[in-house]
This record gives sequence, structure tokens and C-alpha cells, in this order.
Amino acid sequence: MYKNIIYIIIAVIFVFVYVRYIERRSLYFPMKDIELVPSEMGLHYDDIYVDTDDGIRLNAWFIPREDAKFTLLFCHGNAGNISHRIEKALILNKLGLNIFMFDYRGYGRSTGRPSEPGFYKDAQTAYNFLVSEKKISPHNIILYGESLGGAVAIDLAGKKDVKALITECTFSSVKDVSRAVYPILPTFFIFSKFDSISKIKDINIPKLIIHSQNDEIIPFSQSVKLFKISPEPKRHLVLKGSHNTCFLDAKDLYVSGIRDFLNDL
Repeated sequence: MYKNIIYIIIAVIFVFVYVRYIERRSLYFPMKDIELVPSEMGLHYDDIYVDTDDGIRLNAWFIPREDAKFTLLFCHGNAGNISHRIEKALILNKLGLNIFMFDYRGYGRSTGRPSEPGFYKDAQTAYNFLVSEKKISPHNIILYGESLGGAVAIDLAGKKDVKALITECTFSSVKDVSRAVYPILPTFFIFSKFDSISKIKDINIPKLIIHSQNDEIIPFSQSVKLFKISPEPKRHLVLKGSHNTCFLDAKDLYVSGIRDFLNDL
């Protein structure tokens, strides 16, 4: 009997360790090498370093746009770093926006190690820099989050004053996406939350929820879930294409959808 109990305990420990391993490997894919800088795409930019209150140094780029009314605080997805988002930054900058994009802890030239609370702290640090150092009014800041970054942007929108929120191919929660991608894994062993579904229902600023109906990584149904529970004003922009390239696969619709959203602000 005692031997069976020991076997059960060992099995539980094994499953716990395995789920934690899968969880971390699925959530964070940081890359340290900066492969491209904005100037190589014809964009003027300021290379900036800001410090969090827990001693992490973050690297960020501020890409200005002459006569821009709004500044886009860009929270990227779970893989790569800011150098892999310059093509998207170029599109958004051409829409008349300043772009402020930063690397989370552990990504690019930023120090530290990725974590959910760390990501939230990094986004707040970036926001505070815009308001305190760049003297940008909170009412002229638009949050933009792609994939995992959407959860970071939603969390920030619930804590700080901003003009609007845009998410792209974002999941409703880690447990929801885990059930969709790894249906046999027990979700009660998952520590990370990124629980956007419980946060977005209290966010009353204008929201644009973008998602590809062909998304092969984050099910389209999760954006539908986020859209349904979020309060007005809101828009749902449905694209076609893959998770990482739908902004190019359906570029005309992507650009016109964001332009229309900005014009209404």
C-alpha cells in the first residue's frame, strides 16, 4: 500500500514538473539578438533604456511621427524581440502614430528573466516613461498588444488611464488556450494566468479586437469570447491569414480597420 502511495506521489510530481516545463516553454520564446533597427527601414528612432523599480533595465525604441496626436504603446508577443516587429511598426507609424515599443525582461537587450508579474511591471514602466519623461498625456496613449502582449496591454488598461486599447490575435486566458492546444494537460497545475477574460469586462475605453479567423495558434473563438464580454465601445476586426502574418496577409483590411478606429477616437 505504501509503495503504491509513493508511486502516486512520484507520478504527481512528474506531471507537475512536466506541465510547468511545457507552460514556460509555450509562453516565452525570447531572442537576444537584435536583427534589425528602425533606421534600416527608413524610420527615425530614439534608442532608450528605462529601469523598473525591481532593478531590471529595459530597452525600448521611440519612433516619432510628425504632428502625431496619439502615441502607440506597443506590447509585442511572446517570441523574438522588438527587432522582429519593425515592419508592423512602419505600417502603424504611417497611420500617423508615434510608436513606443519595448522589450520585456529577458528579451532583446533587456535584462532579467521573463515572468507574468514581470511583464506587467515592464509595461507599467514603459507607460510611466511616456507620461513622466516624454510628457505625453495619458489621454493620447493607445495600448496595442499582439498575442501574449494583448494580455499585457489589457492588464495595463485596467490600471492606467489611456485613450484606447487594440489587441491582435490575443487569447482569453492561459488556461483557455491550454485547453485548446494541450487538451490532455491538467490545467490546475498551470501557474500563469494572463487572465484577460476577467479583466476586459471592466475596461470601458474604446477597444479594437483584431483576430484572424485562420489563426493556427490562438483559436479565433477566443477573440470572440473577449469581444462578447467586453463592454462598449468596441469593434471586432476579422482578418484572414496566419497568427504571425495576418497583418500582412490581409494588409488592406488591417490598415483600413485601424484607420477607421483611430478616426473615431
